[in-house]
Amino acid sequence: MIISNMDNTKRQYFSIGQNISPQNYWPINIYATFIGPNPITSFTPHAYFPKIHPSSFVGPFSSIIGAVEVNKNVFIAPSTSIRADEGYPFYIGKNTNIQDGVILHGLKEETIKVKDKFYSIYIGNNVSCAHGCLIHGPCYIKDNCFIGFKSVVFNAILEEGVYVSSNCVVTNGVTIPEKRFVPPGASIDSQKKADSLSIIPADREAFAKEVIRVNSEFPLSYSLLFGCHRCSCGLACDEPLCSQ
Repeated sequence: MIISNMDNTKRQYFSIGQNISPQNYWPINIYATFIGPNPITSFTPHAYFPKIHPSSFVGPFSSIIGAVEVNKNVFIAPSTSIRADEGYPFYIGKNTNIQDGVILHGLKEETIKVKDKFYSIYIGNNVSCAHGCLIHGPCYIKDNCFIGFKSVVFNAILEEGVYVSSNCVVTNGVTIPEKRFVPPGASIDSQKKADSLSIIPADREAFAKEVIRVNSEFPLSYSLLFGCHRCSCGLACDEPLCSQ
């Protein structure tokens, strides 16, 4: 059973799977995130606060720390860690999704140049970082890439449209050419391996596009569900469907 507050004096109960109206029920005190500046250290001498576009959504129990820029309509699912306290800055492009359990972190003083600026992690537009993957800077993931479940991308460049399957490792300074397919469980740790990869199959390319389509609806729909106004601890404090 799940408990939901309808008003200040009455609690309602409903069963899992019950068809309910969001006007009458909404999540209770489960919305908690940590969004704040990095600590000041010898290698990060200034504190930076994340910059998150208001159209994007950050899910419960997620952390965004330091010099992180999140562009339009990004979906950051529950229990993610985006921690720019060592390597920085990070950039996440529009319509990208960072799914449950994903970790973003970077090595200090190691960056990649993108458009005349230096980044620890740069993730382009329409990128899917699927459940439980690790993106560790320095790395550059260009537009329309897909990173599969439990995969690791570290010290690498992914050109546009690369598909990384589940449980892969892409590392050691390699550049994956455009629209290449990294098969499940592969370890791509040399440029020779990267250059020998085949073109992404049509069904995997279609799957990646569908994942983007689905996740691009979540920022607005979750924002409506959790409410327009949140207190400083991150808890939603209004009804799910806003009048504004």
